[in-house]
Amino acid sequence: MIPANGFYEWKRTEHGKQPYYVYRADGLPMWFAGVSDTWKGGEEPLTTCAIITTEANDTMRAIHNRMPVVLFEEHWDRWIAPENQDTESLRGLLKACDPQRIKAHPVSRIVNTPMNDREPLIEPVKAIG
Repeated sequence: MIPANGFYEWKRTEHGKQPYYVYRADGLPMWFAGVSDTWKGGEEPLTTCAIITTEANDTMRAIHNRMPVVLFEEHWDRWIAPENQDTESLRGLLKACDPQRIKAHPVSRIVNTPMNDREPLIEPVKAIG
């Protein structure tokens, strides 16, 4: 499971890409379904991870065609249970969450510059386009 306060996604418009901040409707942190592995790529083992994505739900569809798989509290035990090494038993969790459980709003395009890393990046702005 990969924790986050939310995530950004970009919507294509006639005026360029408009970034959106996506977060849980209840304000709690998100937990994304992820996979990890440790492999020998050189002298020392390297541990990597990836967030699993799926088709967008109704909230996200207006912005983008895919989204991370969001795991809510009722899914946590099932996702991290050691007996779930068989991926078939987890397939039912790999779907878009209920659209009522997330919110999204447009944010400033300054989020496009990695040097900008501060709280105002998640504040709502008027969408362009």
